[in-house]
Amino acid sequence: MVDLRVKIAGVELKNPVMTASGTFGSGMEYSEFVDLSQLGAVVTKGVANVPWPGNPTPRVAEIRGGMMNAIGLQNPGIDVFCSRDIPFLKQQNATIIVNVCGRTTEDYCEVVERLADEPVDMLEINISCPNVRCGGIAFGQDPKAVEAITREVRRHAKQPVIMKLSPNVTDITETARAAEAGGADALSLINTLTGMKINIHRRTFALANQTGGVSGPAIHPIAVRMVYQTAQAVGIPIIGMGGIQMAEDAIEFLLAGATAVAVGTANFRNPAVTLEVIDGIRAYMEQYKVERVTELVGAVR
Repeated sequence: MVDLRVKIAGVELKNPVMTASGTFGSGMEYSEFVDLSQLGAVVTKGVANVPWPGNPTPRVAEIRGGMMNAIGLQNPGIDVFCSRDIPFLKQQNATIIVNVCGRTTEDYCEVVERLADEPVDMLEINISCPNVRCGGIAFGQDPKAVEAITREVRRHAKQPVIMKLSPNVTDITETARAAEAGGADALSLINTLTGMKINIHRRTFALANQTGGVSGPAIHPIAVRMVYQTAQAVGIPIIGMGGIQMAEDAIEFLLAGATAVAVGTANFRNPAVTLEVIDGIRAYMEQYKVERVTELVGAVR
């Protein structure tokens, strides 16, 4: 038997495969297709201190090699999340990572404080969503702002803090080092790349927001490169994401230096893809006689 367990900031996960925020709801939506207890963790959709309506429609567009979205972090707010989603996830015996979004430092800290006494395992702080016109995007692209908000969130948090980094920067290692300096327990990367699609027949933008986040297999090589660079620059665990469609994609992230991975856009095409990725990693380890999945982390030569 191979050992798929990994540990991030003292939290042990039964395997390194989790969901990417915004592609899996808060677990309830996929529970009839996926046994949530079998995942390394369920990473919820972004949760704000108050309900957010999100962006105008249309908010999703298909592209070659993936999709674009500008949902705008629509969510029902922390009150509904605590009363509805956390009890459900606990009932499913899932490891819970809550993605936190906000427009100001105070917004983030308010949610983090509300979650301090809730039975959740880790917090993922979304400072890098490209689809919100204010707030996170301003934090995620400025290393000084990244360090400052990380330090403030860390001061209010009881659970380990994962900072989610933006790829829409000149040097990903600068923001990674800033998050580490601010006290981050782990990093997740990459969030979506900012893109644009135009309907040439109507001569209109495909998304009402004009720009949106590009995800899917097209961004995978970029994400692997950024994870590798970040792994060379920091000493805290990394959760790699971006374009994972199958186990081979996830294994690339592990070899590049990620301790765990998150599957996103592929969930829309195949609701059970996360379980298939777990099985594929197990088969790879058996094929190459790897006893512990941690042996793969950063093992590229």
